Amino acid sequence: MANLASEFVGIKSPNPFWLASAPPTDKEYNVRRAFEAGWGGVVWKTLGLDGAPVVNVSGPRYGAIYGPDRRLMGLNNIELITDRPLEVNLREIKAVKRDYPDRAMVVSLMVPCDEESWKFVLKQVEDTEADGVELNFGCPHGMAERGMGSAVGQVPEYIEMVTRWVKANSRMPCIVKLTPNITDIRRPAEAAKRGGADAVSLINTINSITSVNLDSFAPEPTIDGKGTHGGYCGPAVKPIALNMVAEIARNPATAGLPISGIGGVTTWRDAAEFMALGAHNVQACTAVMTYGFKIVQEMISGLSEYMDTKGFTSTGQIVGRAVPNVTDWQYLNLNYVTKAVIDQDKCIKCGRCYAACEDTSHQAIAMGADRVFTVKDEDCVACNLCVDVCPVENCITMKELPVGATDPRTGRKVEPYANWTTHPNNPMAKAAE
Repeated sequence: MANLASEFVGIKSPNPFWLASAPPTDKEYNVRRAFEAGWGGVVWKTLGLDGAPVVNVSGPRYGAIYGPDRRLMGLNNIELITDRPLEVNLREIKAVKRDYPDRAMVVSLMVPCDEESWKFVLKQVEDTEADGVELNFGCPHGMAERGMGSAVGQVPEYIEMVTRWVKANSRMPCIVKLTPNITDIRRPAEAAKRGGADAVSLINTINSITSVNLDSFAPEPTIDGKGTHGGYCGPAVKPIALNMVAEIARNPATAGLPISGIGGVTTWRDAAEFMALGAHNVQACTAVMTYGFKIVQEMISGLSEYMDTKGFTSTGQIVGRAVPNVTDWQYLNLNYVTKAVIDQDKCIKCGRCYAACEDTSHQAIAMGADRVFTVKDEDCVACNLCVDVCPVENCITMKELPVGATDPRTGRKVEPYANWTTHPNNPMAKAAE
């Protein structure tokens, strides 16, 4: 039986599934119910100082993007950090941690950029017996406009400075939450590491406007005729998050820095993919806001079954397994060849593969009598588009040509990757000479 127990920067939890700092973690009532449902940990919704009062809108706070079946793909939120008094939050954190000592309790913080303010709030959090703090350097709206959130997260020097303050004034593990609203995610991660961060978490929400009401001509959600940019999250951001996690995991300057993966985690498979690319645990938010706290039970059972199937006994055996296989384009083997193959027994003759290939410049699929579609190997560039547009699973697959075979399109012989590193066709090999 797979052991899902997790230890992240010294913080133990019964499984690697944590709730991200967000509305589901904004009060004792919610967090207790989350723990009863099976969540391994929570990051309490971001706390600030009472001297900087927070007032959220009393109107719509979320905009949505849907798939064709109205499945929620993403939320754009304009909600700020907690608007509840600091003292109330701290009291509730202490009570929950007392009753659930085996669960991870991390507190998200967003404080103005002066050391005394950080020193004050860190002392308050330490008194709750929380397990750690997460520095919210990612919020792209509202608080960023007050000189906090992504306004800090977009400046590596500020990240390093504040992280140093936190490490100098607290015994707790420090997790730095990174904003994706930046050109190169490696730079803020490096700054966090220089500042002494114990870990990073990413990604925070993406600055966005999800839609415009074409009657009122205002962005949605609309507040009294006006709209604003917000933070985009949910399944739609997962590809962006996976890439950024992988960039940090394979960057020599940040390799080995513990990562908490965030961004569209909805299933056990999402979690396993984040971990394979270097995350040690994952945080979820939109999944709970869509399906409720008990979705974690499917995540736990699914990951456990997968690990049993693979023979993994701990989640640590998944972490980073895919990182060595993430490379840059110029290192891909250009003498590796596949060709599309259409299973005529599964084909429903819809013609989508033909239309996509014909109008995408390759013209590698022929349409015969009675709408029988076949692949022209001499024209197929193996782009995989036909597989992606086909509505029937496994109707079209990519068949690998064996080593030594000749590509009928280019006349090049198929060679294994090991030979590619020194092959004359490899531009990097030529550059090395």
